[in-house]
Amino acid sequence: MTGTARHRQTVLVPAGILALSLSGCTTTETILNNDTQLGAKSDQPGTSYSPHDGEYNGLDITVVNALFRDLGLESPHPSGVLSRDRARALRDKDVDLVAATFSITPKRMQTREKGGEGLDFVGPYASTQQGFLVRKENDDIRRLVDLNGKHVCVWAGTTSANELQSKAYDGISKRTETDAQSCVAALLNDEVDAVSTDQLILYGFMDRYPSLKVIPQIKFGEPNDYGIAMVKGHRADCEKLREALKRYVNGPDWDRDVENNLPRLPKTERDEAHPTAAEISALSCVDEPANGSTD
Repeated sequence: MTGTARHRQTVLVPAGILALSLSGCTTTETILNNDTQLGAKSDQPGTSYSPHDGEYNGLDITVVNALFRDLGLESPHPSGVLSRDRARALRDKDVDLVAATFSITPKRMQTREKGGEGLDFVGPYASTQQGFLVRKENDDIRRLVDLNGKHVCVWAGTTSANELQSKAYDGISKRTETDAQSCVAALLNDEVDAVSTDQLILYGFMDRYPSLKVIPQIKFGEPNDYGIAMVKGHRADCEKLREALKRYVNGPDWDRDVENNLPRLPKTERDEAHPTAAEISALSCVDEPANGSTD
């Protein structure tokens, strides 16, 4: 997809070891170098956004760049990816890593042989629950029950879209778009009553569009833990990024970077989003959550 040549270090391995690497253990091929390709969102201000062709900013990008600096590497080369295409882009080798508000789930981290998506994650680098974005003048929606009979927009391939399909939200009329910007445009044009996704993402849109607001008291679903994804078979690289992430979240830069990228995010929400080293160990570079979580 990028058309850029990659400089990788590889060695020939026996077929038996190759089979193990394909099942999710390890390989000697590195994806961490000065030509690493990164899949990112292009339409989520504050988390992952491309205001100009080839330029990307937001928390996802800031975190990855910080980890690469820690490892003595140049920042990776970002390109746009839709939520529904994140795993496919990795499997097809269009990109080496994905940092696109990608929630770590057991299904995504499980091996493909066991019915999962065969991904390893480094994270969480932030955690958040789902919420709702509405027009600023809307005072009718204050509780989750107030969404019954309302039109809510979500986009394909997201945790929020899946969550709102459950029977608990049958009273809400759902509209599914391909991406975040389409949903926000529908809200700005009075075509829907609300947009639903992770609150961190919504606060980014709130900062970008002053006519919109997040309903802070409505949070639902299990916390979404954001991770940097790669296909299985690169555990050494995964573990390097994991240790760099632990150093990053334990230092002063994480708070500064979140505040700079998401200035409208309340401090209480920022504190809740801050991961611990133990949480990173439990969810990074494993085939299932070490704590047995099923979120």
